[in-house]
Amino acid sequence: MSKSVLWWVERALLLLISSIVLFPILWMFLTAFKRPRDAYSLSLDFSPTLSNFVTVFSDPWNLGDMVLNSVIVASVTVLIAVPCASLAAYSFSRFRVKGRKFLFFLILSTQFIPAVVIVLPFFLMFRTLGLLDTRIALIVVNLAIVTPFVIWMIKGFIDAIPTDSEEAALIDGASRLRVIRDIVLPMAAPGILTSSIFCFILTWNEFLFALILTRRDAVTLPVGLVSFRTERGDLWELMSAAGVMITVPIFIMALLIQKHFTRGMTAGAVK
Repeated sequence: MSKSVLWWVERALLLLISSIVLFPILWMFLTAFKRPRDAYSLSLDFSPTLSNFVTVFSDPWNLGDMVLNSVIVASVTVLIAVPCASLAAYSFSRFRVKGRKFLFFLILSTQFIPAVVIVLPFFLMFRTLGLLDTRIALIVVNLAIVTPFVIWMIKGFIDAIPTDSEEAALIDGASRLRVIRDIVLPMAAPGILTSSIFCFILTWNEFLFALILTRRDAVTLPVGLVSFRTERGDLWELMSAAGVMITVPIFIMALLIQKHFTRGMTAGAVK
């Protein structure tokens, strides 16, 4: 096969894969602007409307409350998980403590446990503590889910940072915390930012625990999608409008920090 034929085959495969991946997202965006009678039609000839977005923010759907819950839970989770994970990752990367590898493996092994196995213990614990249907419960659960993952990610970035500057600062009398603050964190900033993005996305999209642990007051956006199943069937136009509300913030965030995100991912791959 000539190079030109291979080039066209490669482009055709890329186009096919991109179409398969992007088509459901595109269809969701189109359906979000359709009227109920057009939502079940495959035709692209329809009059767009914003009424679906107005409807989901009004009674009985009240999507605004779900947006607020998702923003608070995801933001607080990131603000707690990333600093704690950064310190833990630095410890695993720099301190040669006995049993360090086993402890690191133990933390990572929590990621191998299916969520459905531990949702019942969390439910019973929060019911006993009176924390069911609260944002605190969701924050605690999400911290347990994302913190091991963030520790693993940030450790890879810190491992790639040379220790020469740290050793020189320590010899000059700087404390360990000052070395972390003034040297390690600035150099690991792209990786920490990348980890924060993943942490936010994982928390923003979390469904199972939010479904089991919430009823009314702390319902998040992914769980809110279930409420669009009514006696007349699935309200696809409203469900798509809510789906757009879930997807758009992540897209905007990715576009705004794309350069740092790419830099962080490539930096973590080089040691």
